[in-house]
Amino acid sequence: MIKGHNLIGLTESNEGKEFLQSFSPVTQSKLPEQFAVATSEEVNKAVDKASAAFVVYKGKTAEERAVFLETVAEEIMALGDELIQRAMLETGLPEARLMGERGRTTGQLKLFADVLREGSWVEAVIDTALPERKPLPRSDLRKMLMPIGPIAVFGASNFPFAFSTAGGDTASALAGGNTVIVKAHDSHLGTNELVATAINNAVKKCNMPDGVFSTVIGEGPVTGIQLVKHEGIKAVGFTGSYNAGMAIFRAAVNDRKTPIPVFAEMSSINPVLLLPEKLRQDENVAAQVSASITLGAGQFCTNPGLLFLIEDEAADKFTKKLAEVIGASPAGIMLNPNICRSYYKGREVIAKQKGVNILFEGEDACANYKASAFLTRVSAADFISNPDLQNEVFGPSSLIVACKDKHELLQALQCLHGQLTATILANPNELNDFADCIDMLSGKVGRVVYNGVPTGVEVSHAMVHGGPFPATTNANSTSVGADAIKRFVRPLCLQDCPEQFLPEALKNSNRLNIMRKINGQYTKESL
Repeated sequence: MIKGHNLIGLTESNEGKEFLQSFSPVTQSKLPEQFAVATSEEVNKAVDKASAAFVVYKGKTAEERAVFLETVAEEIMALGDELIQRAMLETGLPEARLMGERGRTTGQLKLFADVLREGSWVEAVIDTALPERKPLPRSDLRKMLMPIGPIAVFGASNFPFAFSTAGGDTASALAGGNTVIVKAHDSHLGTNELVATAINNAVKKCNMPDGVFSTVIGEGPVTGIQLVKHEGIKAVGFTGSYNAGMAIFRAAVNDRKTPIPVFAEMSSINPVLLLPEKLRQDENVAAQVSASITLGAGQFCTNPGLLFLIEDEAADKFTKKLAEVIGASPAGIMLNPNICRSYYKGREVIAKQKGVNILFEGEDACANYKASAFLTRVSAADFISNPDLQNEVFGPSSLIVACKDKHELLQALQCLHGQLTATILANPNELNDFADCIDMLSGKVGRVVYNGVPTGVEVSHAMVHGGPFPATTNANSTSVGADAIKRFVRPLCLQDCPEQFLPEALKNSNRLNIMRKINGQYTKESL
């Protein structure tokens, strides 16, 4: 039963007099449950609890935290069909998609449990003392990554499980030994409560400290910004729009006594490079690209919003085929009214830009909260001169950038903003011929996809889901994969620390059996 409370640690709380309701794009109406907006006092209580719990939680062993994450996964699965049905109602996403996303979410939790047990993620480094060194001796120096404290996490609209309450930000922060406060996304408040309750069930079963996890309800500009500005918060994980992400970033950097890092994924239009020989020889490219553009009504952060090609007969044939295929795609349900309105407004803005030609424009289905596809074309010269053509249109929209030759293609790629992904559709010999273009793209993105199409996001050790600004606020990090844990930790060096006070990972014995760098050499040997 959904109660509509904030969860301040293990305590249900509804002290405020304001309420929010989720909107269902399926029923096209507000859902009946009312969710209490957190008061300033409740937000403060959540941070205070998280700070107190951090003192205890950071001392838990890797095995204890691993079991905790696995128990969270089990509790999420124990919610059964109730969770799937509620998420369907709140997002309009299909059952199969949500079941897959639930599996990805529990898989993330289990991945970080494995990372904790393997242990090398702490990057233990030991430089032993050199007392006889001349002219000066060297102290014993030992370094490893340590947790930083309470983390504020903002749930994403388009992934109610994998990028929300128990998603990658929460899982990686908890794995690193931090406590977490989730600002629930307004679009799926019921889903958030169900998952948050599952997490707290795991807290109880694993005897974790009260306050290791909390969730608060409210509008982002008020509740979310208050959370970010609280001096007890030590970092932020965010997935959402550019405007919201930058508001959080400014609050975290400019409006606090102590600036904190913000790991925000915000805006990406994910360029696709379509090389000439590939277009001449592969008749399936148009269908492949169309499927990626329209997947999930275009509501993926890796949606391909820019298509670069060189003008010739094959490019013209591809363009006509893509317009035909994309035009046959049905309108898809969008996540909420605001996203739907923004989509149609965004494509109107693109259509009015100089030199933009509309190749396909589906009907305006905003009244039914659906997005029809939108395909446009512009010359490379007009694209280069107009940065507004790089503004994200979140939905099934893509812009073809037609280049006269390879030189103009390179110029167009050079002016690109930072992106999450780039896709190269090419025959093998073209990879050499266009190596400079590919190199240019590689410097603009976090992941390069060869002869495939997004999404392709895999929860694994090698995945990078990040990129240069404005795709993210921190290009040195990833929000997906094992390395996501490194966002919420910092290096600490201990000099001449007595053995009994060293963390287990830095002790001479190496009872954890982890890989360490000792005097410049990687080894699992004890000292």
